[in-house]
Amino acid sequence: MTTARRQLIDAESTPFYHVINRCVRRAFLCGEDALSGRSYEHRRGWIVDKIRQLSSIFCIDVCAYAVMSNHYHLVLKIDLVAQKALSPFEVIDRWTRLFCGNPVAAKFLKGESLSEGERILVDRLISDWQERLGSISWFMRCLNEEIARKANREDGCKGVFWEGRFKSQALLDEQALLACMMYVDLNPIRAGIADSLQASDYTSIQERIADLEEPAPLTASLKPLLPFDGAAINAEQSGIPFHFADYLELIDWTGRAVRNDKRGFIASTRPKLLQELGIADDAWITSAKEFRRQYSGISGRWDAMCAMKAKCGGKWCRGKQQSEAIHPN
Repeated sequence: MTTARRQLIDAESTPFYHVINRCVRRAFLCGEDALSGRSYEHRRGWIVDKIRQLSSIFCIDVCAYAVMSNHYHLVLKIDLVAQKALSPFEVIDRWTRLFCGNPVAAKFLKGESLSEGERILVDRLISDWQERLGSISWFMRCLNEEIARKANREDGCKGVFWEGRFKSQALLDEQALLACMMYVDLNPIRAGIADSLQASDYTSIQERIADLEEPAPLTASLKPLLPFDGAAINAEQSGIPFHFADYLELIDWTGRAVRNDKRGFIASTRPKLLQELGIADDAWITSAKEFRRQYSGISGRWDAMCAMKAKCGGKWCRGKQQSEAIHPN
């Protein structure tokens, strides 16, 4: 039986989540249709711009992304600290950038006097909106609805654009986060549509490498990707728990190993992160290729996966062998 989304996403258990959504009937989200010759490449920009805009409104950071021809991947982090620190004015201001809001909330923002009933209503609205500003479900709803409307308007049609609600995976520890980000960033190389990280268009790794060479100007409406800070995962995690130089070394090494024209190739020097985490080369390469299929809704140490599954009311976890392979200790 399907587990309720509110049980699959629990920011208290982990702030990091992998989400994926696919077009209905494998229609083109982006890319070029070989039959009609029509290009949909510009839609990739829609996705990237929207997730960055939403990240600046929601208390949700973007760790990694990859926009493919008929689906996209995101690795997101819920910022509980920022969410709880929002003032009532900030909550209303952020929410009304997305939705019309409420006349009573507008009165509150202007500093006008409110009746007791209006005060109760405003307090309830602020509580609801603050909770939603830390919700991946609301983040994805805002993303998918706008892209679906724009695509249908461009195609001159109506109806369902996405095949269903997004799928999510909880990432419980550093190994799971690292493997998932690697899986997402290497999507174009693994699919054979790019032969290098720099050529992997509309991926977070391409953006991060470009920023090293020429940092993009910061704007209030587009929030930058979550930075690497090297700190261990904890309840007040401020960044990605690795150093970017180590991540770049590992993804370059892994990318060469998963390329179709380099099948079986593994460099003689092992990346620093694999040595520190004690992950075997073959287990890591398999994870980089098949992470999405190795697990269901949870990835991490086997005991932590089982504990979270039990907390959600489930009785069975998938991925024990894979989990133990990338968690050797």
